[in-house]
Amino acid sequence: MYIGWDWVTKTHDVTVMDNTGARVARWEFAHTENSIARTLDKLAKHGSPAGLPVAIETTRGLIVDRLLQAGHPVVPVHPNAFHAMRPRWGASKAKTDAGDSLKLADYLRTDGHFLPRLEPTEQATMEIQALTRRRADHVTARIAAVNQLAALLVTHWPGGKAVFSSLDSDSALAFLQQYPTEASAAKLTAGRLEAWCKHRGYSGRKPGSVLIERLRSAPTPASRLSETVIEQLVRVQVQLMRSIRTTIRTLDEAIANAVETHPCATLFATMPRIGKINLGQIIGGTGPILERSKNSERFIAETGVVPMTRASGKSRVVTFRYAANRRARLAVVSYADNSRHGSDWAAKIYNNARANRKRHPHAARIPARCWLRVVWACRCTGTCYDAEIHRASNKTKQGLDTPLAG
Repeated sequence: MYIGWDWVTKTHDVTVMDNTGARVARWEFAHTENSIARTLDKLAKHGSPAGLPVAIETTRGLIVDRLLQAGHPVVPVHPNAFHAMRPRWGASKAKTDAGDSLKLADYLRTDGHFLPRLEPTEQATMEIQALTRRRADHVTARIAAVNQLAALLVTHWPGGKAVFSSLDSDSALAFLQQYPTEASAAKLTAGRLEAWCKHRGYSGRKPGSVLIERLRSAPTPASRLSETVIEQLVRVQVQLMRSIRTTIRTLDEAIANAVETHPCATLFATMPRIGKINLGQIIGGTGPILERSKNSERFIAETGVVPMTRASGKSRVVTFRYAANRRARLAVVSYADNSRHGSDWAAKIYNNARANRKRHPHAARIPARCWLRVVWACRCTGTCYDAEIHRASNKTKQGLDTPLAG
């Protein structure tokens, strides 16, 4: 039996098809708990869930999770690929919910052996993935809040923007909270500002005379807003930034705790210059790919650190791989860029790529591909990474000790 599931926001359409291509059953139901539960019970009457694969045009969501929980093999079908197959069932390319569920079931019957199936991700990996993705969203919100505050200061208080750019983040927010407008900072002197910075634990090297000069030399804004309104705008924005920074610190602690209990964390924690957050990002991003990949080449390709070759006739083009897990690629490439500062092996690979006129993003993806092979080997053998027994790293170390020819 083969099942086609036409997934919609409010209603769904399901078709059950046998090996001959005949429709065995078909029904439509609303997106409610009772309807979904009854649908799963109906499907169970046609056989064991493990023997009833389901074709659906999505890879995630509530329906996919419920199907995996029930034991059904889920076969995701890309909407573009499914649309390209429509001429198989008629030249008109007609589209209805009932017709789509039938076509999905038939597509699964004829070409299902070519399509990959979703595998349930380990709970520990899913939890780290959710935490790291939420942290990435909050980091994006923090960057947006900083840009909004900078734009507000440029328009209404350029002097405050100059001091804000000179101090560290904690001191800058405390300065704007205490001196949100030009009038509130009018009585500041170099000595007072330096004493204030010392009291706040300012870690920079700029003395109070430099900071006060930047504050006083900034142009005077021609703002038509009152001091009260500007003060409210600045303090509200500072409060927003502090709140976002608090949530990021909370997520950092949660990620660190989740990484400590993950079974793969000990395998990768010994890799050079890898921190708790980056380790969580790598596990959350590459973990699901690592669990379902059959070989290292597929694992590396789905992560998106290898180019894609298009060859037809006399033309052959090697291009950037866009169809990949963007978050996993970003986590791995970020680590690879950091690792070259702590690993001679990674530094040599990166420097050779730069010597071959590769741009930095391309050169960083090359050691990232090498590190993914290390991750694959550690995962398959259950062995922690050790630079002393890494043969490629040892060759690099031997090469550094070998004197150069005259």
